[in-house]
Amino acid sequence: MLNVSIIGASGYSGAELAKLLANHPEFNLISCYVSEQSLDKGKLLSALYPEHSGLLDIELSPLTEKAFAQIAAQSDYVCLCTDHKVSVSLAPKFLELGLKVFDLSGGFRLADASQYQAFYGFEHPHQALLDQAQYGLAEWYSAAIKDAQLVAVAGCYPTAALNALKPLKNAGLLTESPIIINAVSGVTGAGRKASLTTQFCEVSLSPYGLFNHRHGPEITQYLDHPVLFTPHLGNFARGILETIYVQLKEGVTPHEVEAAYQCLADEPLIRLKGSNMPSIKGAANTPFIDIGWQQQDQQLIVVVAIDNLLKGAAGQALQCMNIVSELSPTLGLKG
Repeated sequence: MLNVSIIGASGYSGAELAKLLANHPEFNLISCYVSEQSLDKGKLLSALYPEHSGLLDIELSPLTEKAFAQIAAQSDYVCLCTDHKVSVSLAPKFLELGLKVFDLSGGFRLADASQYQAFYGFEHPHQALLDQAQYGLAEWYSAAIKDAQLVAVAGCYPTAALNALKPLKNAGLLTESPIIINAVSGVTGAGRKASLTTQFCEVSLSPYGLFNHRHGPEITQYLDHPVLFTPHLGNFARGILETIYVQLKEGVTPHEVEAAYQCLADEPLIRLKGSNMPSIKGAANTPFIDIGWQQQDQQLIVVVAIDNLLKGAAGQALQCMNIVSELSPTLGLKG
């Protein structure tokens, strides 16, 4: 058994990951932490998420200086379900203690430290760690993930977009035109912290982050293609649906598009739907990526759906942990 500690366990992604680890046959959830200032410290995780009573009766401990030594002595892996800036501060400390770090924030996803001020609002002090971090998009980078000390788990929106688009890019079917990504996420994607904009009576289907959302450069970086990414907040709890508009090269046929997607046909957590369009209902509360597409002349519309907390966060982190541990990537996710 490999021991795992979660930092930031009280948030939606942290609690989802705790549930997965508690049910995993090869991982042992050894401890859960929150910040010293958190009002949740000292509470049981199951008190915050009563649906997990009996499974997550684990105390949320404050992350004090003394706690670092305890985590190093007890844990093999540390998962950071923290704010981006907090992860940037914590990851070097845990790496120096010899632990493998799986970061669910955006703190180490971008290759260039100078982009963090523009897209995350802070100066990133660790270009060397950005160079070292391995992007955790499980279906595409498993060989590199296997040997990584620091895994930057892919973002939720990019997980959907990249799996939908990389087969087309790799097959050479795309023109140089920017790809338009129209995406909508459930409110859990905004995190658990109280905010007027995510209160039930205030939530409506509305766009945000036009032209400057932090997932835009992440998608562009790992697709190596320009995108125009517009996210929306939807009035539902969980799930992501993306409608993606792609201009194909002249003469590309539907057969060629279908053939391009066959590189994902054997991936156990990807369901290729062809002309049957995915939905939030079909993907929510599952670890799967559902991808469908339709073509008219050289215009291709790709629709992809995932659960933002599972395949978009905790489920993908667990996939990466399985890969590093040389276990089946889907262990604990799919029967």
